[in-house]
Amino acid sequence: MKLRQLLALLLALAMIAAACSSGDSDTDTAEDTSSDTDDAMEDDAMEDDGESHAGLDIDAIMAADLANCADAPSGDPIRVGMVMDFSEAAGFVDVPGSEFTPYVASLINCSGGINGQPVEVEVRESGADPALATQELIDWGAHFFIGPPFADATLPMQQTGGGEYAIFAAASTEPTLADAENNTFLVTFDDVGQSTASAEFALAQGLTRAIIFTEGEGVPYSGVNPDAFKTAFEAGGGEIVSEQTYVWFGDTDFSSQVNEIAGVADGSEVFFSAGAGFQITALRAQMEGQGLNDITYMGTDAFDATGITFDPGAEGFIHTPHYLIEDGGTFAGVLADSGVESDAPAFMPLYIDSMFLGIQGILDCGCDDPSGIADAVKNISGFEGVSGTITYAGTNGIPPKAVQIVQVQDGANVLLDTIG
Repeated sequence: MKLRQLLALLLALAMIAAACSSGDSDTDTAEDTSSDTDDAMEDDAMEDDGESHAGLDIDAIMAADLANCADAPSGDPIRVGMVMDFSEAAGFVDVPGSEFTPYVASLINCSGGINGQPVEVEVRESGADPALATQELIDWGAHFFIGPPFADATLPMQQTGGGEYAIFAAASTEPTLADAENNTFLVTFDDVGQSTASAEFALAQGLTRAIIFTEGEGVPYSGVNPDAFKTAFEAGGGEIVSEQTYVWFGDTDFSSQVNEIAGVADGSEVFFSAGAGFQITALRAQMEGQGLNDITYMGTDAFDATGITFDPGAEGFIHTPHYLIEDGGTFAGVLADSGVESDAPAFMPLYIDSMFLGIQGILDCGCDDPSGIADAVKNISGFEGVSGTITYAGTNGIPPKAVQIVQVQDGANVLLDTIG
């Protein structure tokens, strides 16, 4: 009796051991399969040249017909948080940007979503408390953020998210705002890039004498842009014949500056500043009142932001928009169909590329945790967005983007050159 019990016990132990061995084998197989799947996802997300492209068909998205959509995506949503500045300082771009982005998300969903996942966009106004707006969107489940153009809002966003969330400062050109370590990215060239390109273009046209208007050396935007122009212009053999100070977005009476300029200018100069369009048209009228009729006027994206194509006094102005929207082109059609009105339409592609870049990060990492997405964004290279080619790999968050040089001709921007 005891022998039979012992044999039964040994048999039972043997069966248990076999079962455990089989389970370990299954686990190993599952791990191998998971590893193979992860490798396949990485292979699918990256092409042979290492550039991230797969899974995001921007042409198909922008061509989607809301009256004839594919089956609605039913997977877990990709959530895009937008913390936007609706004040006078940035509302002219952030308001239409926050309206246009959800519209393009609807085109994504109409085309079937992202691998069966719908895209959701939620907007919060930064107001006096961007940290609160950010936290509300984190609680909502945002995977990444599109933020406003100024550091006073972006820094609280970084702190609230612990630096783990990718933040795309869509409309910003502020070089110090970009911070790859804290996952904050520009989506276009910075001030140094656009103003250096302007100086190179001016020199290439044989313009070797320049007049500069600045708010002061190192002053964000209104000083940094003229600083960069001056450095590049002088490095290329040009001469600054007059450097004047003014109040950015404030002054329109430049009589004292013009009197001083009239004493040194001979009419062959190029004028450069980061001033608003209405300021420089006022200056031009005062310069011409002194007989300086042949000055070439150049400026930054502030010209485009302040609607110089609608101002007859800006005819002939040269500037650096973020994207030249062609009449009858795909982007122009999508913007028109959205019903969103913007006085600075060249900024709108930057909001859309912000969303596409965050989605590309999700596709590249094959994950949905914010820090993993942000890490993938930092490695994006050669991304072909609606506003041009964008690369973050090897940068501090500023893409080395080409700069378009355009001129206002008959009330429209006409491309003169592309630098970079």
